[in-house]
Amino acid sequence: MSYEKLAKEIVHLVGGEKNVVSLVHCATRLRFVLKDEAKADKAKLEKTDGIITVKQNGGQFQVVVGNKVPEVYNAIGQVSNILNETGKEENSAKGKRGFGAVIDVISSIFAPLLGVMAGSGILKGLLLIASNLGWLVPKDTTYMILYAAADSLFYFLPLLLAVTTARKFGGNIFVALTIAGGLLYPTIVTLKTEGTATDFFGIPIVMMSYSSTVIPIILAVIVMSKLEKWCNRLIHESVKNFITPLILLVIMLPLTLMVFGPVGVYVGNAIATALVAAFSFSPLLAGAILGACWQLLVIFGVHWGLVPVFINNIAVNGRDGIKPSAAASIFAQTGAAFGVMLKTKNKKLKTLAGSATLTALFGITEPAVYGVTLPLKRPFIAGVIGGAVGGAIIGQAGTQAFASGAPGLLTLPIFYGPGGQGFPGLILGITVSFLVSAILTYILGFEDPVEEEETTNNSTKESTSTVAVSNEEVLSPIEGTVVALSEVPDPAFASEAMGKGIAIQPTTGRVVAPFDGTITVAFKKKHALAVVSHQGAEVLIHVGVDTVKLDGKHFTSYIKEGDQVKAGDLLLEFDVEQIKAEGYPTITPVIITNSSEYTEILPISQGQVAEQAPLLKLSSAPNVQEDIA
Repeated sequence: MSYEKLAKEIVHLVGGEKNVVSLVHCATRLRFVLKDEAKADKAKLEKTDGIITVKQNGGQFQVVVGNKVPEVYNAIGQVSNILNETGKEENSAKGKRGFGAVIDVISSIFAPLLGVMAGSGILKGLLLIASNLGWLVPKDTTYMILYAAADSLFYFLPLLLAVTTARKFGGNIFVALTIAGGLLYPTIVTLKTEGTATDFFGIPIVMMSYSSTVIPIILAVIVMSKLEKWCNRLIHESVKNFITPLILLVIMLPLTLMVFGPVGVYVGNAIATALVAAFSFSPLLAGAILGACWQLLVIFGVHWGLVPVFINNIAVNGRDGIKPSAAASIFAQTGAAFGVMLKTKNKKLKTLAGSATLTALFGITEPAVYGVTLPLKRPFIAGVIGGAVGGAIIGQAGTQAFASGAPGLLTLPIFYGPGGQGFPGLILGITVSFLVSAILTYILGFEDPVEEEETTNNSTKESTSTVAVSNEEVLSPIEGTVVALSEVPDPAFASEAMGKGIAIQPTTGRVVAPFDGTITVAFKKKHALAVVSHQGAEVLIHVGVDTVKLDGKHFTSYIKEGDQVKAGDLLLEFDVEQIKAEGYPTITPVIITNSSEYTEILPISQGQVAEQAPLLKLSSAPNVQEDIA
């Protein structure tokens, strides 16, 4: 299919030009924001020649077309007016309304904090265990220092949320931080703790405690960002750099204390109270529902709506009884992936399911769900059933979470509270959910992909054994740690839909040529490139996940399409720490996009790998049938 024909088909199947709010592309996919995703025909798109898969995530309708995405993108510009109207990178909130917009905002604000939240939560859980077992005493300075390290994120959470919210809405980060600092300023804290009657120019203020709160600062920074843009349009450029911040500070801190603070605290407490009431009414039923549905909520991104509730409960009450049941869903999908690994006879699927099981045990379920259980359908259903059973057990046991962190083996300490009450129920629940899902998956079975055979009979095997196999070596383009492709937090890569390969967690921000060849794609956003060797290996190097959204920031490219390169030539530089600070994973897939042309693609290196060290071995037996004839 020609690019023009494919472009016309895509535009038609996403609902036509009028249904497209905006379109951008990254290294492998077209990222549409649609007015109405129901008008798009996902099933027909996935069956269209030239399209690998279709994903709906984060408010974007993503059409994965692989290495040829620039050509398809340009073709869409030629056959429609979409790029003329929406060629610029869109604000991710545009095109979304109602609940979808709320989920997009929450996920964007909290996602950058999940890693440090998990680390802080684990440390807090370990301190709880140490304190309960008498290994450490809270009055000891050792305990105090460690607890400060664990609790500082939660105490100063408004400061961190000010940064992520300002980034989301394009506000001044430093003004947002100053407003958040005002909420935690010692004088303001004293007014609340001492119960001092407070007013602002005669307007009474209901003082609240803002440490560890979520909603007040988010509301404040959203409004601040809108007001900032309005001020910058009206104020002359010569003075707006200091007049705009002055206006924002004078207006926003009092407004937050008078309006956003009390409203945010009351709303957050009301939602938390309603969910707690549901668990109080029937913890068994509520736990079963959450255990069954959590992974479904994750797939649609709706789970972000509950994250502030979990945090609010821990901040206000020191514990949360809702989150533990979600752990059952995590371990249930892990068990389902494990069941697939035991049942399948397909070597590729067995390897994928095994690695996905391992990562899911530590709370990263995307490879297991998107790469294994969901495509096979019945294993995912088995996981839902296992999650319901485990969630019911955990809910009935009254298990509590005492700190934040994604459920997984490493974060189990966050569920261990005073006297360990409810913790045995958690262990029983996640164990049962794992076993039920694994057993059901094995019993129910699934449509096992047929192992592709290179030969069909013994005579053919004898003949092919004499055929010369051509080998090619791909050198490491990056210095770092080699990890399985299934660990990439993007299902298009993790599921090998883009092709086989490996991933590298970079320690230095350099990409060099993996062999002598030609640059076939040099992406304008600089985050990815494609190069083909003189022997025909097509390699895609994609620095990080979703880094297309950085719009080239923190990247320096030294190539253009058509350049001839030698192994070791510097192609690209990037700032590892700055990309991480922006909230994007830097794990880098190295994909053989023409994997189907090779009989074997084998990793050579493990653990730490240096630039130009052997990384992958490609083997092929070209024209086997002709040689046999």
